[in-house]
Amino acid sequence: MIDGSHRRKNVLTGEWVVVSPHRTQRPWLGQEESATTEPGPEYDSTCTLCPGNTRASGAQNPDYRGAWWFRNDFPAFDLQEGAAIATAEGPFPEEKVYGECRVLCYSHRHNAHLVDLSHEERLEVIEMWKEQLSDLGPRYEWVQIFENRGAMMGASNPHPHGQVWAMSSVPTLVEREMAQAKATPRLFRDYLQAELEAGERIVIQNDHWVAWVPFAATWPFETMLAPLYPAATLLDLDPAATDSLADALQRLIRIYDRVFGVPFPYSMGWHNAPRGWDADDWQVHAHFYPPLLRSATVRKHMVGFEMLAEAQRDLTPEAAAAHLRGLL
Repeated sequence: MIDGSHRRKNVLTGEWVVVSPHRTQRPWLGQEESATTEPGPEYDSTCTLCPGNTRASGAQNPDYRGAWWFRNDFPAFDLQEGAAIATAEGPFPEEKVYGECRVLCYSHRHNAHLVDLSHEERLEVIEMWKEQLSDLGPRYEWVQIFENRGAMMGASNPHPHGQVWAMSSVPTLVEREMAQAKATPRLFRDYLQAELEAGERIVIQNDHWVAWVPFAATWPFETMLAPLYPAATLLDLDPAATDSLADALQRLIRIYDRVFGVPFPYSMGWHNAPRGWDADDWQVHAHFYPPLLRSATVRKHMVGFEMLAEAQRDLTPEAAAAHLRGLL
């Protein structure tokens, strides 16, 4: 492996990242964020996601228990099914996009994040993810299940929740993964096997799942999570693998929360197989993108060179993985 500054290619997307390990010691006098705090009491009368409370739309939440979902009151897409309508080619191409946006509350408890839930409660969340995929997948080109944890990542409400956006077009980042997978058969499985054999970037592993810092990770403590056996979507998981996923999620998020002793902010989401793809073409996987770099208040900023040229990181993926493993 190259010492000093070098570039690494993400074989899953075709993108490159500059790695500059000597920059980890540079002084920081720039912007600092407010440290992430705990979400508060078990019930908050002002929270629009707590049971029985009224949302901004005027709708009232039921007195729910456990995991619960509703249609987003402020969706990103028009709710109309059908194929995307594109304009003719030219300098200003555009297309109509349809879709559904839903909010997925993990629990009725305002202060219960995924890591705080019981094993059975996490299984309930996983089953909710599967139900969303089963319902929306046949009707839309792409179903994006995701979560923004913490105000630093744009979460508009501290009540632990995720979202699902189903849309009539395949989004750009997914198209990049699809293009790489089409060009190289068994790409993801071969890449995962190489990471397992290398071992130095593995963070956690159980009987069915593995989490690792990717060789060409962009964010300081970025990880991926995937099953150890072929599975195109979450719907392909058998009961044992589903049970192991609940364990892997808790272990990984618990490690994150130990990095700086605060609830670790991140954006995470699932990439299930696109419609018409199977386990020979695709492996279901999750991406975790946490922004923190030096402390609970100093984040990685994607600016300047990263906006104009390509991604750059200071901490090597190997060092990041070793640090995370040390917090098991």
